[in-house]
Amino acid sequence: MRTLFVTILATMICFGTLVAQTQAADNWYKFSAQEAMDSSLGNDKLRPEIRLYMKGQKHPGIVKKMGEYKANKRTNGFGKSAQQVCERAFISALMALQDRAVREGGNAVIDIYTITKNIEFESATEYSCIKGGVVGNVALMGTVAKIK
Repeated sequence: MRTLFVTILATMICFGTLVAQTQAADNWYKFSAQEAMDSSLGNDKLRPEIRLYMKGQKHPGIVKKMGEYKANKRTNGFGKSAQQVCERAFISALMALQDRAVREGGNAVIDIYTITKNIEFESATEYSCIKGGVVGNVALMGTVAKIK
């Protein structure tokens, strides 16, 4: 009987903790875009032949613009730091923009900025990210282009 009570109590505590985490408020973060791109994950996943430039960052001359595209990526944040979660979501969004560049015939994505929950954040050095409960989210806009 006592074992059953302890088991039920432990289950309720675990469930309560999980519910509290999934309903946690969104926290906004800003991290270095270059550090994320230079991370082991970035080096492993990003295509070096499709160059990436944040808005405000200098880039070679534009031969042709193919259009502006959005990439919205979420990642599991359970048990991970905000920086780990945000970096993974950022790299995933950059990968999606690079895939779009390949489909459109571009060799770069320029003027990349964050647009999460309809709030734009433009920076040559940083991206913004939301982490709430067990999910992290980064949404990016970028212009696919052919550059010199």
